[in-house]
Amino acid sequence: MAAHSAPPLVLAVDLGTSGCKCALVAPDGEVLAWAFRPVALHVEGVRAEQDPEAWWQALLDAAGEVLAGEAARRSRVSAVCCSTQTEVTVCLGRDGCAIGRAFSWLDARGAAAVARRVRGRWLNIEGYAPLKLWRWLRLTGGAPSLTGRDAAGHMAFIRDEQPAVYEATRCFLNALDYLNYRLCGRLCATQDSILTSWVTDNRDPSRIRYDDRLIRALGLDAAKLPEIVHSTEVLGPLLPTVAEQLGLPATTPVVAGAVDTSAVAVGAAVPDYETHLYLGTSSWLGAHVPGMRTDVRHKIAAVPSAVDGRYLALALQSTAGANLSFLRDRILYHPDELAADEEHPAVYEALNRIAARVPPGSRGLIYTPWLFGERTPVDDPLLRAGLINLSLEHSREDIFRAFLEGVALNTRWMMEPFGRLLGRSPGTIAAVGGGAQSDVWCQILADVTGQPIRQLEHPIQANAIGAAFLAGVGTGALRFGDLPALRRTRRVYDPSPALRRLYGDKFESFKEVRTRLAPLYHRLNRVPATGAAA
Repeated sequence: MAAHSAPPLVLAVDLGTSGCKCALVAPDGEVLAWAFRPVALHVEGVRAEQDPEAWWQALLDAAGEVLAGEAARRSRVSAVCCSTQTEVTVCLGRDGCAIGRAFSWLDARGAAAVARRVRGRWLNIEGYAPLKLWRWLRLTGGAPSLTGRDAAGHMAFIRDEQPAVYEATRCFLNALDYLNYRLCGRLCATQDSILTSWVTDNRDPSRIRYDDRLIRALGLDAAKLPEIVHSTEVLGPLLPTVAEQLGLPATTPVVAGAVDTSAVAVGAAVPDYETHLYLGTSSWLGAHVPGMRTDVRHKIAAVPSAVDGRYLALALQSTAGANLSFLRDRILYHPDELAADEEHPAVYEALNRIAARVPPGSRGLIYTPWLFGERTPVDDPLLRAGLINLSLEHSREDIFRAFLEGVALNTRWMMEPFGRLLGRSPGTIAAVGGGAQSDVWCQILADVTGQPIRQLEHPIQANAIGAAFLAGVGTGALRFGDLPALRRTRRVYDPSPALRRLYGDKFESFKEVRTRLAPLYHRLNRVPATGAAA
């Protein structure tokens, strides 16, 4: 087919915690090429940071690789659109450069600063003053996390503990906003990237706007917040220097895009109430719903999404695939001998083969996947991972399967309140993300949760496909109603009725482990008022 008659392509960018993927995606969601570049995560105690310049260089390198494959492909690129990790905070200086490293969504330094802002003098409900909590829930559908790990916590910490950085900051940006700024020079946030700043009135999904009272409650300057746009808005053309670096026309439009949770939902399941499970470094259950809803107790909320007029119900798990990379990099291999990125699938393939040989239930071994605390259905940063019931009869084969089952058990734990928020059973769940490539893990998830698992054809590319679909809607090539017909299924995994009792009993034991060990974890992992690690 001649280049001029070939369908257009979207250069889709997917920036996650582990690094940056770039893909060339056709209008029907077919991925023609993709490349990955790792980005380091710097963790020390409750501090977790990444270098925004490293994000940008990873984007340029990965994009350069996919665009270099065939010269004709460059002429077919009709738009650039990003999907990124969220709850990340970049301090953009007045010179247009990031001030230091960005706060990762794992960074909990803002816990004390948030507590000072949300609590009352006399009466508090789960750490919040009743009137403040009511206002946040009524306007936003949620509230600043007491863990300090969201954008509200980051900005509050900078305001209180780093006044010089706060003063020098021109604008606070999420990772998505920063990449868009680097691509086209426009300072803006999407309705979903601004969400966890908790300063917006979200009651009308078509008109998300700042609320002055919420901004004052966090002690922030409104001038330091970017304008809000829709995920499908065309922000402008590429900056000339960026277009030259990528080898694309300077007229190539940049579409606003979405954070990972929203982009995955667009790529996986757009219709109302259709549930998807993302298995990446972290994990979440998500489903579009027509109205804003909140389950305060279990930390689940339906919040602004990338789909016009719709909200996205989300239940978040702090660490999912991170448990496997931890097993690989910290236990099985010396960290200098195997890079911690997704370009080395052979190790995971071996783990899957070994885990498949172990009988369901891992011979009584239970793994709790709380390497960095948990968020849903309990917001507890002090929980920790552990192997329970380990004996001389076990081998590392049992441990491998226990890791997979532990994440599945945690998913079932999230699924109970998530289903209540939806008002119905989640039904068949679309599985996406790197972990959804595993046949054995998908079957474990089906057996443990009791729900059929639909493995999409290219699960690891769901973010990029979602970003490409948003670009298609933004440029007029697609409508949201077109997307369900474009979803491609590789296989559906049905739960085994014979394992229902086994995993039902194991699930009850899993919850009991949390109840019994939580007080011990709280004592072991107490964080002093200074915010430093205990």
